[in-house]
Parts: sequence; structure tokens; C-alpha cells
Amino acid sequence: MHHPIKKVVIAGGGTAGWMAASLLKKVLGAQIEVELVESEDIGIVGVGEATIPPIQTFNQFLGIDEKDFLRETNGTIKLAIKFENWRVDGESYFHTFGAPGANMGFCNFQHYWMRASQQGLNKSLWDFDLNYLCCKDGTFNKINSQNPIFDMPYAYHFDSALYGRFLRKLSEQAGVKRTEGIIDKIQQCEKSGHITALKLKDGTEILGDLFVDCTGTRALLMQKTLGVKYEDWSHYLPADSALAVQTERHETTAPYTRSIAHDKGWQWRIPLTHRNGNGIVFSQQYMNDDDAHQRLVNNLDTKMVNDVRKISFNTGRTTEQWHKNVVAIGLSSGFLEPLESTSIHLIQSAVVRLLKLFPHQGIEQSVIDLYNEESKVEYETIRDFIILHYHVNERTDSDFWINMREMSIPSRLQNKIDVFSQVGNMLNDQHDIFRDASWLQVMLGQGLTPKDYHPAANVPPIDQLQQALEQIAEAKKQPLAKMLAHDEFLKHYLSA
Repeated sequence: MHHPIKKVVIAGGGTAGWMAASLLKKVLGAQIEVELVESEDIGIVGVGEATIPPIQTFNQFLGIDEKDFLRETNGTIKLAIKFENWRVDGESYFHTFGAPGANMGFCNFQHYWMRASQQGLNKSLWDFDLNYLCCKDGTFNKINSQNPIFDMPYAYHFDSALYGRFLRKLSEQAGVKRTEGIIDKIQQCEKSGHITALKLKDGTEILGDLFVDCTGTRALLMQKTLGVKYEDWSHYLPADSALAVQTERHETTAPYTRSIAHDKGWQWRIPLTHRNGNGIVFSQQYMNDDDAHQRLVNNLDTKMVNDVRKISFNTGRTTEQWHKNVVAIGLSSGFLEPLESTSIHLIQSAVVRLLKLFPHQGIEQSVIDLYNEESKVEYETIRDFIILHYHVNERTDSDFWINMREMSIPSRLQNKIDVFSQVGNMLNDQHDIFRDASWLQVMLGQGLTPKDYHPAANVPPIDQLQQALEQIAEAKKQPLAKMLAHDEFLKHYLSA
């Protein structure tokens, strides 16, 4: 029996709930009713403060003005993540959102650069990356050019709790109904097992046709009610704890996130306009809470403004992200540590995927299967990208790093590493959110050097190649004269 989808009920608010509500309403308008149930009494994790560039597309589609957004969320610009001490202690590299170099022919830029480097070119790959050049100077500005050589993709750092509030305001203006209350019981159809209604503690019953589970790690609908299993990935990514604390803002706001490895895990530093976000990620197997607390507090740049909060997690994903008439979005669908700022993006792509496959006259199993297959590949490729940082390391200062280097890894990741190590190429996955340039920067940054480059890079005579590369490097520097210090840009841009 097919049941037309007239009403979507979102269980839980936070970033996931309000991102889902705002986009569903924007795309489908009056055709569907959207009701979101949340309780002021239930805290949200609210740590995700860094994003990747597709967030711009999401905001633009909702018609959000970038200046309003930055003001309302205390946002700053993010051009990259700086990885410190990951390969060996005392060394760092950037994973920027840019693509180094320029299109030079049949093969990718890195092959030409590798050949020239072997012949004495004294420039790193990052010298050809505008995002990196701005990170180095701590600058940013809008570039008004269609020339791909000046392409400078960026994302944001922002307060995710404020972003949720900002989207709530937009959603309610667009007609989303918000109901305050705590979910007490979940009603199911005896025959199909589909969820039919949420019953709140005050007795209110909220009926719906399609339910979105945004109840965080509690996963009230997907796991607790429908019994969907959780696939545990802690054998690949053993970190299971984070301590987070907010500190006063730093006098200069870096246009990048910092990820600082230590002997048993890593720390993050995220600059906002009103404060800094800080945290430490570790595994109980290698470090206890007291040691982690000590490590975090000893490595802060500025004074703490609130108490240290603990977040426990289990890396992995639900075996299905859509089951019966429930779609899990956000932490209810899985958890990956915030190393590459992917949690908000996973919310965004889940909502977009749901909208692309949105059932009109009823839910079809073939559609559920496609949704789940795409979600699975997306989650796994992000997981593999995170494992790459840990696995390809040369640190010898602790069992943690040695074990990460020696563990067996997913075969798809092993293939990627092998292909790059042998011929300097990338293996593409259709639903991988990271482009070749991202894999390239992390592989090189972690110390992988390809044995060979593509023979097409041998075609130009070496002096011509060296000259062409020098010209590209010079061209990349052109916009630097118009860049402003990051804080100056924000002040100037947001006062306009």
C-alpha cells in the first residue's frame, strides 16, 4: 500500500534538524508540511565549528546573505587545515581547499611538478596554491576573476549552535512548525513497522508520513525504535573521546583550522570572531581523561571562557541511513571524528540526497536502496581519508602512532595509496566529497613520494617546463597585493 508523503516530522533540532527543515521547506514549499520537535532541555553537541566549501552552495540556495550569515554566527573564513606534527613531530603541511598549479596538458599538474623537481626546481607543490599563499600571510579577500588560476575556494568557521538558531528563524518564517517537547513514546504501524507518530511527554501526538531522525547519538528512531544496527569502525579509528573548551579570541584570526597531533591523538584550534574553539581527540585505550585534560589546558593560546566538556563517541555508521519511513541525518546516522570538518557536510549531503530521491506518492524500496548505497560509499570514503592521516605517519614516539602505521586498512584505501606511490595518480570514487587535490596534499604532506610520474610530463623540453612552472608560480602571487589581513577583511566586509 502506497502512502503519499504529505507531512515530514523532524525529531530533534540542532544543526542537523534545522538544516533539514530549512532545505526541505525551501525545495518543496507548500506541497508538504514540515514539523520539527525539539526540547530546550536537551543540549546539542554543538562543537562542529569548521566546514568545507559546499556549505556556500547550501547557504546560497536558501537565499542567505553571506554577510548576515557571518554576523549571526560569529563566522570567519577558512581556506585550509594546517596539520602539525602528523608525519613527524615538528613538521607541518596544509590541506587547502585549492588545487595547486594549473591545467598543463594531458596529465595532472603534479606530474609536471614532479619531473621539474627531479631536475632541480626548488618549489614545493604548495608554492603553486593560492589558498596556501594566503594562509602563510594570514590574508583573504574576494577575487573578482573568472580565470581558473585565481580560483580560491573557501569555507567558514562558525558557531554551530548560532547557525542552528539562524536557520530556525529562516525555517519558521518559511512555514516550518516548531513544537517544543520531549519525545516520550514512538508509535508504529503493527503491520509494516513504519513509524506513525511521536508522542510527547505532555501527551501531544505528532503524526507524520516520513520521519527524519536528528536525535543525535541517541538515535531514538533509527536505532532505538527500528533496531537498525551500528557498524563499528573503532578498529580503524580508535579515538573514542574528545574534550572541548572555548577560549577568548586570539588577537589575530587565522584563516585556517589548526590540527595539532600529539603523542596519543590530536588537538583542534578553530578561530571565531568572538572566541576560539579548542579540543583534544584521543582514545581511552592510550590516554585517560585527566591526562587529556592536562594536555588540552596546557596547550591553549588564550584564556578559557567556560568549563571543559567531554564528548564520548563510537566511530562508525548505521548499516542503513534510511529504513522504512525513517531517514537518519547527523549524528544519528554515524560519527566520524572532526579531523577534516565533515560532520556539517554529511548533514548537508544527506538532506540533498533525500530531496533528490524524495518520495511523492509513497516510499519505494528501490529508492531506499539507492539512498543507502550512496550514503555508504560517501561515509566510507571520508573514513578512508581520515585513516590516511593516521596510517601514513613516521612517528616513533608512542605505541599509538606505531599501531596506526602497522594496522591493516580498508582495501580501497590501500589501492589508493599503492597507485599514488607507484605512478603519482589518484583513484576517483564517485561519491567521494574530497577532490584529487585533497588526497594529493595529504599524501604528499604525510610523506608519500611517488616512484614515477606520467610520461606525458616528459614531452616539453625541461627548460620550457621550468619556465612554464615559474610563470604559474608568479601568476598565483598576483592577487596577493590585493589581499587584506583576515581580521581587516572581516571588519571591512561586515561593515559594508
